Amino acid sequence: MKIWIDIVNTPHVRFFNGIIKRLKADGHEVLITARDFSDIHDLLNIFNLEYTSIGDHGVTLEEKLLSSTKRAYELSKFIAKEDVDVAITKHSIELPRVSFGLNIPSIFILDNEHAVAANKLTLPLVDKLIIPEIFDVWNTIKYGMNPNGIIRYNGTCEITHLEDFEYNENILEDLGLNITKDNIILMRPEPSLASYLDADCTKSVLTPIVDELKDNSDILIIPRFKTQSDIFDDIENVHLIHTPVDTFSLMKRADLVIGAGGTMNREAALIGTPVISCYPGRQLSVDTYYINKGLMKRSTNLDEIISMSKELLSQDNEDVDLEYDNLIDLIVNEIYDSYEKANSSKK
Repeated sequence: MKIWIDIVNTPHVRFFNGIIKRLKADGHEVLITARDFSDIHDLLNIFNLEYTSIGDHGVTLEEKLLSSTKRAYELSKFIAKEDVDVAITKHSIELPRVSFGLNIPSIFILDNEHAVAANKLTLPLVDKLIIPEIFDVWNTIKYGMNPNGIIRYNGTCEITHLEDFEYNENILEDLGLNITKDNIILMRPEPSLASYLDADCTKSVLTPIVDELKDNSDILIIPRFKTQSDIFDDIENVHLIHTPVDTFSLMKRADLVIGAGGTMNREAALIGTPVISCYPGRQLSVDTYYINKGLMKRSTNLDEIISMSKELLSQDNEDVDLEYDNLIDLIVNEIYDSYEKANSSKK
């Protein structure tokens, strides 16, 4: 088989890494396309994954529309020359359109039911949709997804990210960080360039939280882009961490994670570090999954966040036995199933 994977966001590199390794170990060819956005290319290089860079990411609605339209055109020309058997992505707007137009079986991974615009543009065109069990299926069907193509699993996408994680206990020394306080808090700003979040990229909901906690803790902040770096530059006891970096070891070394996004919060919950989500958008069901299991707290109220932080920093972590499905096995099996069905229908 030749499997086409389209990668459009940084966390998707880790998500697909284990899947790609499994497919290659089984003797299949994997064709990777990647958008030029954030640290996608750097991470692909770190994981030694060959890829073709196609398209970029806009900031305004007009720029996003033009970038996506141009990218769909360029992908169409590129993929039309390849003998692709199955296409798979996580949240790519363009892959469903291209695979539908070229009659390639497609698999779509979804973990954000509130990305309304993206879901309207993609779900009516995909053959299979893989979603967490905690999702309300109606939030996919109402956008045009065929219910017969929905596959559900116990867990969230982040369970694939830790496939090869090895803790580096010297991560702080390796990064040359001068830690002077008793506690370390790792923070991640909101995804303010995302289409599903109405946010000002020159501001952050983390700013007042940093102001309240920086005197008693060393704060590590992983900005998503330069404008976010500028927000927190030159603040005492605040250390800016520039990616790509071993974020998992930082999460494990930290005493607390406070995130205004989603992926890193869920990764920290899986690693076992206390997490507070202050994501400014509507609560995602994949976050509810960890909140219900006692692995994450959530608030957008400053006083409540500060109170939660002090409480979590003062108590010992409790191990929680979390059971979830093997998502890599499930996805690889669905790829094989899609290939077999496509070939049987041609006979």
